[in-house]
Amino acid sequence: MKLDQHLKNKAMDIVNKKHPVVKKDPYYPVYHIAPPVGLINDPNGWIQWKGTYHLFYQWMPFETGHGAKFWGHVSSKDLINWKDEPIALAPSNWFDKDGCYSGSAISFEDELLLYYTGNVKNNNIRESYQCLAVSKDGRYFEKKGVQIEVPQGYTAHFRDPKVWKEDEQFYMVIGAQNELKEGSVVWFTSNDLKEWQFGGTLATGFGYMWECPDFFSLNGKDILLFSPQGLSASGIHYRNIHQTGYVAGKWDKETNQFTHGEFSELDKGFEFYAPQTTLDENGRRLLFGWMGVPDQNEQLHPTIQHGWLHQLTVPRELILKGGHIYQKPVEELKQLRQNQLQRLELGADDLWEGQIPRASEFILNVRGQNSNILINLFGFLKFKYDSVQRSIQLVRPRMEGTGVEERVALIDQVSEIRCLIDHSSVEVFINEGEIVFTSRIFADPDNYTMSLQASGELTVWELGKM
Repeated sequence: MKLDQHLKNKAMDIVNKKHPVVKKDPYYPVYHIAPPVGLINDPNGWIQWKGTYHLFYQWMPFETGHGAKFWGHVSSKDLINWKDEPIALAPSNWFDKDGCYSGSAISFEDELLLYYTGNVKNNNIRESYQCLAVSKDGRYFEKKGVQIEVPQGYTAHFRDPKVWKEDEQFYMVIGAQNELKEGSVVWFTSNDLKEWQFGGTLATGFGYMWECPDFFSLNGKDILLFSPQGLSASGIHYRNIHQTGYVAGKWDKETNQFTHGEFSELDKGFEFYAPQTTLDENGRRLLFGWMGVPDQNEQLHPTIQHGWLHQLTVPRELILKGGHIYQKPVEELKQLRQNQLQRLELGADDLWEGQIPRASEFILNVRGQNSNILINLFGFLKFKYDSVQRSIQLVRPRMEGTGVEERVALIDQVSEIRCLIDHSSVEVFINEGEIVFTSRIFADPDNYTMSLQASGELTVWELGKM
């Protein structure tokens, strides 16, 4: 217990000392969740509890590299204004000494329960344990220790428990690697959140590890959302080092048969990984994702010079249409609109050039099915739509500093483009979230230029918290 509090105090000393420097970085966001200092990655424990949204996150406060992770914690009443809460978990026990890895939250008997993976490395031998921490007030958590150990047939790459309740039964899915070194998701069941019974493999088949699984229903379909590692690029697909996506189908719990379709990428941008969802009190399936990818040029981000690295996405609502997941920014984010800066009509040959704030939003309602679109942001990021090839292309300079890199998606028609910009990030939602591109943009902080050539109506807002 003394070590736990010592580590939390040490982390907060770093925050108090360095956060003022971090916030001065022109790349630091206005309305996205970012680390007060150090490195942020996976969103964890995402839940609405007693009317308040709680979001936890993987956090390394002492450096901008990965290591023995803490759980940071923020809360909100409105999904816009986030309050920093006391550190939830520190890597202080024998079962989590090398990191409190990802997990989830669930409400039970008026308490908030966190299930997470305890990471242990002894003489370079990895061990992993699924652990529990409990809180009565949603702010201070008491560790209850190991709940589940790795079953036979799986390696120590066994992590990221997601827990939910369905028909008076509790379920848990965990990302895993089997002894054949294949990525998998396994499941457990419990009557009381104390004793867990192993249910077997839910899904397997490609890659060498499946991280951060999430399992839920949308519009009558069972959705398995996960982040597989070990997929090679194939044309326009799987272009990041590691991927995130989903399969949709039907799970028969009695026979443990999960019949599903092909794997689909959830986001086509440069930086998106390890998302987690929750069902809120309004019945919405809401998602947060990490605006980063493991092992993908992380140490080339210029924010490291100011002592911080990575951020999370905006909260998004998920909707299933025709077997495809649409993502749209939650309705509450419209409250960030402070000033409407532009509203104008553009013809097919018109070129609009102007300046926009580095925290802004624009919507282009496209007119006509055969119009090309070209958008240039801050002399750094280009968005192109080719109406003949039916392709969308996002292009930016390579992190390495030579040449450009691109991400591409195919779509029959573009009717709307909505773009959320926040100093060093962009989230592009095509056709109300049919396709989404999430990416970091490290343009010259003094460049506010935007140009657009398209046929339609353009509206631009400045964004900021009230």
